[in-house]
Amino acid sequence: MDGTLVDTEPYWMRAEIELMDRHGLHWDETLGELMVGNTLLRSAEILGEHGLPLPPEQTVEILLDGVVAQVREHVPFRPGALELLADLRAHDVPCALVTMSYRRLAEAVVAACAPGTFTALITGDEVSAGKPDPEPYLVGAEAVGLPPSACAALEDSLPGLRSAVAAGTRAVGIPHIVPLPRLDGAVLVESLAGMTTEGLSDLLSR
Repeated sequence: MDGTLVDTEPYWMRAEIELMDRHGLHWDETLGELMVGNTLLRSAEILGEHGLPLPPEQTVEILLDGVVAQVREHVPFRPGALELLADLRAHDVPCALVTMSYRRLAEAVVAACAPGTFTALITGDEVSAGKPDPEPYLVGAEAVGLPPSACAALEDSLPGLRSAVAAGTRAVGIPHIVPLPRLDGAVLVESLAGMTTEGLSDLLSR
């Protein structure tokens, strides 16, 4: 979701910097790149490793409060994302939102999409193992009633791509904050801008 459907990374960065600053600690965009693609608990642990004296669970809730508040004011959709989702919906392609964000943030994003955009919502606080484990995408495939091999997974992070490939889906990487390396089982595109259901199908059939 983050970095693929929406660009909430600046929101997370603002929340992280404000939290660290309240404790007299330094945080910046370069350090923030350490967080990309991780579970929220792992991201909270990274802040702890940089001196934040809070339990990871408390850190997650504080960060979520800050990001959800910003999302409710404005949802920063990535170029082409809403248009592709609308085209998939028009072609009756079921979609699951598989994200390591927690449900209350994911629901705030889904609320800004057209009704019926997503058949299922799989969130980081509701799976036993996060990305790069295959569980999130296995659960997502089951939720839409398809085998993983019949599903496409759109990702902006290496942990996400590894999760998608390990689950047996057809993985598409869209680099955003950090570059993505070539990965067996995945294809890379620069952007979702202009992407259609037909274009996505053609891309995955190569």
